[in-house]
Amino acid sequence: MNIKDKIEYFLMLLELFAQKYNLSCEQAYSYISKYNGVEYVEQQYNILHTLSFPDMVESLSAFCKRNGGNL
Repeated sequence: MNIKDKIEYFLMLLELFAQKYNLSCEQAYSYISKYNGVEYVEQQYNILHTLSFPDMVESLSAFCKRNGGNL
């Protein structure tokens, strides 16, 4: 998979995450980054991109919660 596809995927996931939690994209990125979600998405990309959009957001949310997040 090329980097452009990963970036586009992450941007879509970021937007969906922001929508679910009523955040701006900037706020969502700050939250995801603070709780190591960016690294999680990068490392688990091959699995995450096979999930439905709601499942992708839920997986990222659960990961961030396990790392101290509270959304």
